[in-house]
Amino acid sequence: MSKSHYVIPIFVPHFGCPHDCVFCNQRRITGLSTDVTQNYVKSTIEEYLSSFPKRDIIVEVAFYGGSFTGIPMEIQEELLSIPFEYKNKGIINGIRLSTRPDYINEDILDLLKKYKVDTIELGVQSLCDDVLYNSGRGHNSNQVYVASKLIKEYNFNLGLQMMIGLLGDTREKSIYTAKEFVKLKPYCVRIYPTLVIKDTYLEKLYYRKLYKPLSLGEAIDISTDLVMLFEYNDINVIRVGLQPTENINFGKDVIAGPFHPSFRQLVESNKYRIILRDFLDMSEWDYAGKDLTISINQKNISNLVGQKSSNIEYLKDRYKFGNIKVYSKDIPKDIIQLSIGDSFFEINMKCLIEKYVKQL
Repeated sequence: MSKSHYVIPIFVPHFGCPHDCVFCNQRRITGLSTDVTQNYVKSTIEEYLSSFPKRDIIVEVAFYGGSFTGIPMEIQEELLSIPFEYKNKGIINGIRLSTRPDYINEDILDLLKKYKVDTIELGVQSLCDDVLYNSGRGHNSNQVYVASKLIKEYNFNLGLQMMIGLLGDTREKSIYTAKEFVKLKPYCVRIYPTLVIKDTYLEKLYYRKLYKPLSLGEAIDISTDLVMLFEYNDINVIRVGLQPTENINFGKDVIAGPFHPSFRQLVESNKYRIILRDFLDMSEWDYAGKDLTISINQKNISNLVGQKSSNIEYLKDRYKFGNIKVYSKDIPKDIIQLSIGDSFFEINMKCLIEKYVKQL
């Protein structure tokens, strides 16, 4: 039985970051504005540990928000010394941080090795230089390749973060970035649709009608393509969409853009819709009036059905099925079984995903 994974987040808003990207206001995103200290790190770790189960868990401390390796090195050491102590005692299992591609060099990586950091995530956002320039990132695509190579040479886990819907971005550019990510062979990736956040330059561009965010449907479609591309290449997608907080919600700090509190589920449901559509479209059968029975692993039922049974309604509308029933069955998670009238079919999701991503 696999152990449950728990993350202790330490937010360092704008700490170490020399740029204000057009989309970014980390204090709005994290809801924090105070500087981070050793005492804060220690108290945060203790608070989270007190709420976790005591057995059969994996615990990771993660520094999020700013550009951690842009912080003066003596302060990096101060902050890392706390999780380092917990890791040496066997209380936590891993240390993760996020930073910028242009803030990686051998001296920095030597320091991170000293404090037993496991995973370094790079806020890449795009590998198209025009998109990086438009976003005010302050680094270019070549610096991403150099930093990624160096991180892997030091045997850290490499994480890569990308955004879709940035100023000047397109679906084709996002797919290009994802394909380049695949070549870099990261340990994990994150996908964030661009949101218009209060007190950012992007907010000004939005109100001046110089920036149009993706619709929710567009963001779901692009993210689905990216998720299937990464999954086909055995890359773990650890987040899709910005995590909702008290501030990150419509009517709060989100002005516009494809925000949804269950964004990933919408993407996963769309993936099943595409797989079922592509399979059913391969046949020239007339499905009208026939009953459809779907059997699937219990863990995947909600994604297949979709929110408010949206996928079931889609299948009924597109193919004019009579009744559609979905059952859980003890079968592999990448298998879907269909009974249509008197006929039985078994879908291997990996095969259909392979066919789909090769068209991207």
